[in-house]
Amino acid sequence: MSRILIVEDETKIARFITLELEHEGYEVRSAADGREGLTLYESWRPDLIILDLMLPRLSGIEVCRRLRQTSDVPIIMLTAKDDVSDKVMGLDMGADDYMTKPFAIEELLARIRVCLKKHRPDTHAGAGARTAGKLRIEPASYSASYDGEPVALTKKEFDLLNYLWQHEGVAVTRDELLSNVWGYEFAGDTNIVDVYIRYLRQKIDDKYGIKLIHTIRAVGYMFRHE
Repeated sequence: MSRILIVEDETKIARFITLELEHEGYEVRSAADGREGLTLYESWRPDLIILDLMLPRLSGIEVCRRLRQTSDVPIIMLTAKDDVSDKVMGLDMGADDYMTKPFAIEELLARIRVCLKKHRPDTHAGAGARTAGKLRIEPASYSASYDGEPVALTKKEFDLLNYLWQHEGVAVTRDELLSNVWGYEFAGDTNIVDVYIRYLRQKIDDKYGIKLIHTIRAVGYMFRHE
């Protein structure tokens, strides 16, 4: 039975999610502010966290940042805001998924299943390192380097690069990237993909004067080592 921690200050929402998750067979606990959420995480060690963005005492962004210093526990972030910059901020801090209130409980349950499946202990077992010229990535440790120099990538940037690389030479659509990297349909808003492609290019292509991530007009993107 998977353990899920809900960090949400709106009592009605927290109670609603708790009842639905318990009905699905999950073990659930909840915290009403960021500090309580961190304390409960340390003592209980849940398998997944549902984390509100706007929390008293300690914001969801700060909670996520602190968790990512020591843990890769799946985090689904909730917020009443619906802005690309908020989504990017949460994902950059290490959140695995993002939902805007109000949401359908069926969709939340689906995203929980996807996150838990992706973070099974053997998800990256046996995954080997790959190289393209001087660029090297190691999926098992989520690390990347160029000519021995570490490339600082967020988890989502690494996931995007890794997926494109796994499909080297294939034009991958934005919708496919949303579905396979973010793990869900993003309501048709593909801007988030373009934002992260830009981040990758700045950190790799532009910085080292190489061309690995190609734009395929009217389709999407392709990883190609020339």
